[in-house]
Amino acid sequence: MSDLLVTTHTPMLRTGQTLRTYGVARALAAASGGLTLLYARFEGEAPDEAFASIPGIELREVIASRGPRRLLAYAAARARGVPDGFARGVSPELAAEAARLAAAPGRGRVVADGPIAMAALDGLARRRAVVYNAHNIESAFRHELAEESGGRALRRFERKLLACASECWMVSEPDMQAAAELCPGARLRYVPNVVDVSAISPVGGRAPEPRAVFVANFAYEPNLNGMAFLLEKVFPLVWAELPDARLMLVGGGLDASPSQDPRIEAVGFVPDLRAAYASARCAVVPLLQGGGTPLKFVEALAYGLPVLATPRAAAGLEVSDGVDCLLAGDATSFAAKLVAVLRDGAPELGARGRALALERYSIEALTRALA
Repeated sequence: MSDLLVTTHTPMLRTGQTLRTYGVARALAAASGGLTLLYARFEGEAPDEAFASIPGIELREVIASRGPRRLLAYAAARARGVPDGFARGVSPELAAEAARLAAAPGRGRVVADGPIAMAALDGLARRRAVVYNAHNIESAFRHELAEESGGRALRRFERKLLACASECWMVSEPDMQAAAELCPGARLRYVPNVVDVSAISPVGGRAPEPRAVFVANFAYEPNLNGMAFLLEKVFPLVWAELPDARLMLVGGGLDASPSQDPRIEAVGFVPDLRAAYASARCAVVPLLQGGGTPLKFVEALAYGLPVLATPRAAAGLEVSDGVDCLLAGDATSFAAKLVAVLRDGAPELGARGRALALERYSIEALTRALA
């Protein structure tokens, strides 16, 4: 029995969203013995090899229409209460092909990957069971962002998605609670973010320079705000104690370095993160807003690198301060802990973090949960 996973992006390992898609795809393919991944081509011409090489996967592409047909689809989605940014991604071609594939003999679960896919499949969800793979509950934190508008409309939209799904897969216990408050009748299931821990060899030894690495998609406002927290509040305090400390910014979304200081290294997107993690003595996850669980947090744990994060970043993970990571909620404590780990290292902390990732946030752990 083969499951069907429907997503609105070309499967590529570029963002936290697509990393979650990859983890769920790997686990579904292993749990059910096969998977059809249906996607609309967007932000990439072809899937990454990582997706194409998943055992038992079948990749199916849909080309979304443009021009008048797309405008009609957008208008229809807006009329159903889909917010503007989401309505632009709703494809009638994706919905039609998903309905056709869902009717195939021996079809197992149909899973809509994210809110746009679930909005596209709302008609199908009225005829058969459709699982909603939520990446987070956006209405729980969007009011904290400068770009936010239309909060009530977003809550109504997410409530509708939760209500029409046969099951909703939530990334964390806080998201489970937020979803239950938003839609008390929703059928919720904890499906955490995972990474391919077994494919990641932990970085060994102490990096030669006192460097911290922040890996993120900097087109996402919470990550930009976290970077500003580091640059404006944390690192001035760090440099007062450790003048040669460095910060490496890795990920897309930065057109130029945010600082003229040579100790701030903005390297942008890199295809292989191992070298970046290996060059650092710790990873930082300085999020002050946002929901779900940062996949880069789990990834850094998997590399065996000590991780220093804010309590907001760690809220969706079962981690403990001083046991498998370090937590600090304000600039002063964040800087003090960062100085200590950059100066002295914390190999035992990194080893315990990797053990936690293997136990709870690996693809194998998710496969067992979804079997």
